[in-house]
Amino acid sequence: MYETYEGDDFTVISVHYPEFRHEREYDNVVAAAERLNVDYPIAIDNDRLTWGAYRQRYWPTRYLIDKRGHIRFKHIGEGAYDETELLIRQLMAEPEP
Repeated sequence: MYETYEGDDFTVISVHYPEFRHEREYDNVVAAAERLNVDYPIAIDNDRLTWGAYRQRYWPTRYLIDKRGHIRFKHIGEGAYDETELLIRQLMAEPEP
């Protein structure tokens, strides 16, 4: 979805909260992103500030946030890709606030 829609009123930001000590290291996160071909931005949340603000508990969780900054969709776990893509297109079509 990042490759399809990036730059068209859409972006992806991954928030990495480490499960293990070695996942807290910046270089290890960069290496994993390169190995997995992750091209979108990754925020490193070692202090759990973002996770806490969103009351996040599960990996992975996907959020869609509209142009006003409101959470419009949340999905825990894998799947729901068609539904997510449909909602992305709907949110992108909404007028600017």
